[in-house]
Amino acid sequence: MPRNPPRPGAALAENTPDEVEAQFYEALQRADLELLMAAWADDDEIVCVHPGGGRVVGTAAIRASFEAIFGNGAVPAQPEQVRRMQWLGGALHHLVERIEVPAQSGSTAPQTAWVLATNVYVKTPQGWRMAAHHASPGSLQEMPDPGEAPATLH
Repeated sequence: MPRNPPRPGAALAENTPDEVEAQFYEALQRADLELLMAAWADDDEIVCVHPGGGRVVGTAAIRASFEAIFGNGAVPAQPEQVRRMQWLGGALHHLVERIEVPAQSGSTAPQTAWVLATNVYVKTPQGWRMAAHHASPGSLQEMPDPGEAPATLH
């Protein structure tokens, strides 16, 4: 189980990709831009693709995109069905994000949105950091159980 995510500026040299991922999702849930950006690598080539959006490249652009998102409040994303690959200096996690959307007018029950995400981590001199976050809209009906073959291929 991951330890508590480090605060911005904390020594991260001994962290793990799981801890960086926990920090990223905690930051989304709290709309904490500084904590979120502390999870990212300090590199001009980092990339983020928001569900249904285009490619956002670089620290400044990613910061601006999340600042705009947090202007509407926190993102209650919960990572589920996490699958991991790790190699010397890199890690890839693919997962499902469950997002509870508050009840809309005329509805009494909250809705659940599903997002398919891939997170890529790199080992830097400062510790593990996120290099890419790619999220695509999904639905529970479209998602096979983990390990089940998909109905379509590209």
